[in-house]
Amino acid sequence: MALGAKPGDVLTMILRQGMGLVTVGLVIGLASALALTGMMKSLLFQIEPNDPITFMGVSAVLGAAALMACYVPARRALRIDPLRSLRSE
Repeated sequence: MALGAKPGDVLTMILRQGMGLVTVGLVIGLASALALTGMMKSLLFQIEPNDPITFMGVSAVLGAAALMACYVPARRALRIDPLRSLRSE
């Protein structure tokens, strides 16, 4: 922002980078979970091993938590005075 970036652009950049990592993690986690449900059949109660509603629900909750974990620090970073930031560097 000290070099002319708009606050919306900075927010978008931070969220895009953070959510890109989250997306990769969710894809790897879903693939691993689908692969391992066969071994955990005896531990699952009242749901099918490959229940799509459960997988999508858990993914949505984790995605929402990750979005908030990216958004809150990004908003805090937008409140920093650019001049003060340049002086500290």
